[in-house]
Amino acid sequence: MEGVFSNKLRAFLTALGIIFGVGAVIAMLAIGTGAKQAILEQMKLIGTNNIVIQSKILTEEENEAASTNNSGTKQKDLRPWSPGLSMEDALVLDRLLPTIDKISPEIVLSTNIIQSGKLEKAKCIGVTNTFFELNNLKLFKGKFFHDKHLEIGKPVCIIGKNIQSKFFSQEDPIGKKIKCGNAWLTIIGVLEKRVASSESLENLGIRDYNSDVYIPITTALIRFKNRALVNKKDIKRGDWDDEVDKTENYHQLDKLVIRVESSENMKATAQVVARILKRRHQGIIDYEVKVPELELQQEQATKDRLNLVLAFIAGISLLVGGIGIMNIMLATVLERIKEIGVRRSLGAMRKDIILQFLFEAIFISMIGGLVGVILGVSTAYIIENYFEIPAEVSTWSVVVSFVVSASVGLIFGLFPAEQAAKMDPIKALRTD
Repeated sequence: MEGVFSNKLRAFLTALGIIFGVGAVIAMLAIGTGAKQAILEQMKLIGTNNIVIQSKILTEEENEAASTNNSGTKQKDLRPWSPGLSMEDALVLDRLLPTIDKISPEIVLSTNIIQSGKLEKAKCIGVTNTFFELNNLKLFKGKFFHDKHLEIGKPVCIIGKNIQSKFFSQEDPIGKKIKCGNAWLTIIGVLEKRVASSESLENLGIRDYNSDVYIPITTALIRFKNRALVNKKDIKRGDWDDEVDKTENYHQLDKLVIRVESSENMKATAQVVARILKRRHQGIIDYEVKVPELELQQEQATKDRLNLVLAFIAGISLLVGGIGIMNIMLATVLERIKEIGVRRSLGAMRKDIILQFLFEAIFISMIGGLVGVILGVSTAYIIENYFEIPAEVSTWSVVVSFVVSASVGLIFGLFPAEQAAKMDPIKALRTD
């Protein structure tokens, strides 16, 4: 202890490599752990083994590209026409593909919600009970839709927790009525609050489940709007000469979520789904097939590789710190030759000399490791709060980093300690 504190500045500079190395390793592992937790949170939001089919409106350029035949000649008589994503697509896919476990169609309707003189803009979502199962949504109170609700389109709904807070903060909403657009709906259930960061919702392209009103999909088609019914605008969509609103949504369904029985079949099932839809939509790709779980796994693998590289780079500083400790300890041995000679002549054994210098090296690295842990935890906190990057410091990363720092002192302090112990005490005393 006296040997270390007799030259505090040199001991501090010696420990700097360990300090920054341990701090960098802890910060990098915290970022990696935070990213993994964020991925797991997103996985809970989307469910497992899901394939998401999202409808989309083609641009004018995409329409013109779709109207070109195999020979490269544009078909001028008729505009490319697709029936859009529909309930019939869901039935066909469910019937043809044995790998499909469950399928959930969705219709998203932007509307106004009115109750007791309060008005809010919200989304009314037409779904089946499968929707709640695939998205891991549970009831806070009430019940899910009955078969009769789905068969004849009864005016019932299930509301999110935020809707309850806005309109029914002081009363039980079950059995009460709420007006969505022009339809009055009876509330039969309230969903449990789903806690999720806005970043996760935005990255996955999903809504806030707490702020929506859910109705049977047949209710959405019967009492609100069925975009699959052919009208004058649909006929004009097939004529190049007529000007139609190119941004109008002609899809009966806005989204179709498919759960595959086995994750091994997800990629193959997604490819077959894309082929079937392409044929049913007359070769028009007015939909997007996504496999969120595979995308998230690929994202996680990329982040893991990046974090591994960063942790390796941070670990190099630990190696440099260890070399610095060995270098300083070798210099210390040369400076303290007389001290070694006096101790040996007074009866100190070789192991006493080894333990003295070895302890000094370990003590410096442990102090550096302790300061490095504080630096790493502080850095992770700053990164999470000021740069909005998820970071989570785990106990094992702190313990491992501290043990590694102590091991660095042991390994790199052993050689200088042995060099000091091998000195001939007579030569040591004779040295100026």
